[in-house]
Amino acid sequence: MTDQTIARPRAGQGLFLAMAIGCGIAVANLYYNQPLLALMAADLGVSPASIGLVPTATQIGYALGLLFLVPLGDMFDRRRLILLQSVVLGLALAVMAVAPGFAIVIAASVVIGIAATIAQQIIPFAAALADDSSRGRVLGLVMAGLLGGILLARTFSGFVGEYFGWRATYVAAVALTLGLGLMSARVLPRGLAPAGRGLGYGALMASVADVARRHPLLVKSSLVQACQFACFSAFWSTLALYLEGPEFHLGADVAGLFGALAVIGVLAAPLAGRLSDRRGPSLVITVGLACVAVSFLGFAALPGIAVLVVGVVLFDFGVQLSMVAHQARIFALEPAARSRINTVFMTSLFTSGAISSTVASAAFASGGWVMVALFGLGVSALGLAIHLLWRPADGVR
Repeated sequence: MTDQTIARPRAGQGLFLAMAIGCGIAVANLYYNQPLLALMAADLGVSPASIGLVPTATQIGYALGLLFLVPLGDMFDRRRLILLQSVVLGLALAVMAVAPGFAIVIAASVVIGIAATIAQQIIPFAAALADDSSRGRVLGLVMAGLLGGILLARTFSGFVGEYFGWRATYVAAVALTLGLGLMSARVLPRGLAPAGRGLGYGALMASVADVARRHPLLVKSSLVQACQFACFSAFWSTLALYLEGPEFHLGADVAGLFGALAVIGVLAAPLAGRLSDRRGPSLVITVGLACVAVSFLGFAALPGIAVLVVGVVLFDFGVQLSMVAHQARIFALEPAARSRINTVFMTSLFTSGAISSTVASAAFASGGWVMVALFGLGVSALGLAIHLLWRPADGVR
């Protein structure tokens, strides 16, 4: 059973590269605001506590998009959804760039978050276009684009904001999103009709839980990768605090450079895809989990810049290995439900990341960086235990 009612069009490497770039452009919009908060607070005349609502509003919007928009890819032509969301995203970014007050900024941030789920429409679209023998490789390429967007967004916005003002970042984001829309209109194949198009919206949403119940392997993959993403979130939400502390007295610019350094780990995504195609996802996931556990063990036992530099590359490498291998596994479970599968998977990651940021901040406040590292080590060990000990009935390669 395929997720299309017509033959799969021929898809080349150029198309998948464009989809990877599109993922990166779309997801970057979630993170532009983080280095700009102080500039935004000064310009809008609000307190540091109030300006913290901006990234919160963006993440709330993203959660709403994951839950209520992403499943539509099993019901409507994904190309049309991507184009429509690109228009909405561009308009929201333009409003953000000229927003006269804080309330408009918050409202625009919510819409930006909702529309930025373009990336989560592209990923199952790429999985549908790839054949079974190359799906892991294709997902690896697309995920490399997405993860590059996540890691470089803060560096880009911090630079633009510092020299041209925070609003200039959003003007640039409008131009990038316009490019995304034009590229998508040109390269994405037309006329692919999802097999779920006969479902009503209510039935589609109700079936998300049914998909999870039918596939215990999806639940397992979601839990294991949620542990990985919790470690990812714990690290990045406290790194700047650690670097600015008495051990190093380093600024936010150095934390941004760590983001650029972590891009090296993005190279793991294509590698993970190729290995999943050849050897099966299970081994790749095990290696990825082990990399994260070893990294956090190093962070706890040997605090210092050298360990951070080596650890951030190894740690990010491990997260990407397991992410791509899990996606290759879950998208093969039920082709007609790939968008709903992606909703279950990504919502699990998003939830774990939000919880982990809060826990890691509290851990840093109470016990410093070592406590954060021990928290990450414990969570990574939990993920490894679930992966090795739980054998769902779906069948595992």
